[in-house]
Amino acid sequence: MTTTKPLHTFHIPVMGLAYTIDSPIRVAKYGISSVISIIDDDLIEKMNAFYSTKFNLPYQEITQKIHDYRAERVTSYLNLVDKIVKEKFENFKNELAESKLALENYIAMLPNKSEIKQGLQNLMEEGKEAVMNYLDSNLRPGEIDVNIMTKVDKDNFIKDKQLPIEFNDAHASLRGFANSNLTSSVVLSAGMNPRLYSYFENFDVFFPDENNQLNKKIILKVSDFRSAMIQGNFLAKKGLWVSEYRIESGLNCGGHAFATEGFLLGPILEEFKEKKGQLIASAHELMVKALAQKGKHIPETPLELKITVQGGVGTAEEHDFLLNHYEVDSVGWGSPFLLVPEATSVDVHTRELLAKAKEEDLYLSPISPLGIPFNTLRGTTNEKLKQKRIQENKAGSSCPKKFLALSKEFGAQGICTASKKYQDVKLAELEEKKASMTAAIYENAKNKITDKSCLCVGLANASYLENDIKIKGQAQGVVICPGPNMAYFDQEVSLSKMVQHIYGNASVLTTTNRPNMFVKELTMYIDYLKNEIATLSAELTAGQIKKWHAFKNNLLEGISYYQNLFVSTSSSLADNAKVQYMLHFYKEELTGIKIPELELA
Repeated sequence: MTTTKPLHTFHIPVMGLAYTIDSPIRVAKYGISSVISIIDDDLIEKMNAFYSTKFNLPYQEITQKIHDYRAERVTSYLNLVDKIVKEKFENFKNELAESKLALENYIAMLPNKSEIKQGLQNLMEEGKEAVMNYLDSNLRPGEIDVNIMTKVDKDNFIKDKQLPIEFNDAHASLRGFANSNLTSSVVLSAGMNPRLYSYFENFDVFFPDENNQLNKKIILKVSDFRSAMIQGNFLAKKGLWVSEYRIESGLNCGGHAFATEGFLLGPILEEFKEKKGQLIASAHELMVKALAQKGKHIPETPLELKITVQGGVGTAEEHDFLLNHYEVDSVGWGSPFLLVPEATSVDVHTRELLAKAKEEDLYLSPISPLGIPFNTLRGTTNEKLKQKRIQENKAGSSCPKKFLALSKEFGAQGICTASKKYQDVKLAELEEKKASMTAAIYENAKNKITDKSCLCVGLANASYLENDIKIKGQAQGVVICPGPNMAYFDQEVSLSKMVQHIYGNASVLTTTNRPNMFVKELTMYIDYLKNEIATLSAELTAGQIKKWHAFKNNLLEGISYYQNLFVSTSSSLADNAKVQYMLHFYKEELTGIKIPELELA
């Protein structure tokens, strides 16, 4: 299978619903790949209208009265983005061919070891035609990839009648992508959804053609090798190939945090490096059998498989170490790009809040209606508005979008735990039990109910505010979901400066006390274990004790791995004596954590 090497060694992962909703329009012309969330069709429709007007392109509103409106909105917007990106890319190439300054600025943004960078430098004194021929042959825009969070797959109804599964939220989003003009990838996150994975079989674009090419590819976001093998083989049995495994730190990331069982990023990457061939061979064998049964074209050799990583990277040294030692194909840089107006959609107030954020302002919160720990930031407008409603005894959201109305506690149609409707019932139930509770237990139980935030609206509002698009309904403010790494980036920067920072040709960091990314993740896992032990609300069981011991042992093995790695590796990342000291310090702290035992009767 023929492949074309990307221009850059980094990508911009999906962030929230809105923060990368138009990132390809902003950065793809530079060869930078980014990911659009395609869950919120209402936001997508508004962005379609906004950009159609901005670029003077025809726009036909897709209302909810249209039978398959959700999928059609996704298709229409992605086709618009594709059209705009291609036009901007052609204009950019012309600019580079005509302006020596533009060409110099672009060369400064390319990786230092890039063959294209060298090729363009050699052409600096050549004429326009020679430069244009080289650009036509070697440049291409960044990928316009999309993201579907597999858990956000609500059943849909017309009145009380449930629609077929293909009208579920994630299913419709997938159909919208499959029917678009894009040749790119869908990133599946948040674990396996067998019904959704099976739905891929309905679209020929996900199967290899006669030239062994995939019109549309599948990327799985995973946190460990075992998960990758299970999910990859599940899809392979359907004749579907996973083109990339996007490994994300369990805790040192933005958005929802899916903690591993104490497995740290370094050892996880090492396992992928060692067993990549096993992953390929297993999936290829299963895929061949499935394609034969379906009577489809069978590639003689395995298709390309990439391994990429994201979560907490913040320096050129860390970036290079991930590429060189673990041989990954690309490194995801998410949160730092929230401070780059040229790359992400963030309103002015929230961007200022992000720049001022310190370590203590970024925390793992219980605000997600999914019940999964969610990285967020203190002091957001959403938090203030939510607290105001709680104080006025009006807790909960009006829940206009219902993407997270996934609780079936009160009926088949589902309800969101952040909604006023849900919280009113739960608070009334709690009030009936109040007399039998201590004040502390009551307040804790009340907070667990009212903590939930309306993510559907809060994660979309930044784009509306930035682009001056009217926001209807109850005020929810902005929810932002940066990773802990945000604490060390404290200023708005240009796209060029951030890219040069990634490649080690400039620095945007003003702080000198930023911890090594591997050490930072370790500290978060230790805190996570301590918190789990301290806040256990259910009765202690032998199974829970066993789980904690395994978690602790995995962390200790991870520390030993890093200690050996940094002794045996020649890298600027490993030359810091402070790293070894910190590893020793946290090993002592971890060893001292006492795991409770069951009391004998």
